[in-house]
Formats: sequence, C-alpha cells, structure tokens
Amino acid sequence: MRRAVFLDRDGTLIEEKGYLHRLDDVVIFPGATAALKRLQQAGFRLFIITNQSGVGRGYFTLSDVDHVHQHLLEAFARDGVQIAQIYIAPEHPDHPSRGRKPSPAFLFDARDAFGLDLSESYMIGDKLIDLQCGWNARVKKSILVRTGYGSELERTSADQLASAMVADGLGMAAEWILKLAPGVETGENE
Repeated sequence: MRRAVFLDRDGTLIEEKGYLHRLDDVVIFPGATAALKRLQQAGFRLFIITNQSGVGRGYFTLSDVDHVHQHLLEAFARDGVQIAQIYIAPEHPDHPSRGRKPSPAFLFDARDAFGLDLSESYMIGDKLIDLQCGWNARVKKSILVRTGYGSELERTSADQLASAMVADGLGMAAEWILKLAPGVETGENE
C-alpha cells in the first residue's frame, strides 16, 4: 500500500484570491514546489482536493478551473513534481455534493484507484473543512497551514484544532510529515 499527501489548493498551495479562475491570479507559495518534491521523493503520492463553488455559483466555468489546474500541473512538472490526480467539487455549498469537503469521498476514491493506505497518509489545508476531510477519512494526521485562512482559523477556533498539527506553511508541514513517517529518509544525514 502506498502513502499519500492530500492537499487543498487555494490558501495551501497557492495564494487565496477569492474565487480564483484566471491564470494571471495564480501565485504558487514560495517553497511549495520544493516541499512537494521532497514528499514525492520520500515516496508519497500527491493529490489536490479542492472545492470550487465558484462554478456552482456561476462565477466561472469548469473549463476555467481546468485551465488553472493545467497551469499548476505544468509549473510543478517543470520541477519534477507530479500530482497524481486533482479532485474537484464544483457544486454550490447549498446543493448536494458527493465530494465537497469535509466529505472524505475523494480520499476514498484515491485510495481505491491508487492503492493507498489512508492510515499512513496526510491531509494539508487552511480551513477546518480540509482538516475534517482528513479526519473523516481517518488519515494519520490533518495539518493546518497558517497561510490562506489558516491563521484566522487558529486564532478563532483553536479548540477545534486539538487533534491537528499547525504549521506556518507547506514547507514546515512537509518537514513534519517526513519526520513522522516511518521508513522515510529525510536527507538530514546526507
């Protein structure tokens, strides 16, 4: 069974811009690609799990979302990082959705499609629903990043974060994962 890291998109990998759908607005956080590369080199499969309610709200189209994702995939690939799959929940929050976080459905889909061990996998995000998605799938640990909405969540809802780890950003989250995961070479002795 393989291990994975599931990542929220906006506020975790890229700057939160509020219903981002234009390529010009995509800003990958500094150090994010390097963190992903270290996780990948340690044997983790990488997945993006994203709610994109702007589609369901009529603000932009699924095609716009696909263009942003293609741009991200190409940017990561230039540095040797491969995202195994991007799972998108485009529904309006008030409409039924099988995969909209905090639902763990997409993590279960990835588990089944890629032979993943969720109990040795991680979820990283900047919102409570990201953490809940990981907890609902029984991942090893859900990690809140202080980027995006994470700092505000930590300030206002610390009581709900008792079983989460809190990291300044994706780089720190990756460091913790590499230290927590048995059998992973962190590169510290090289």
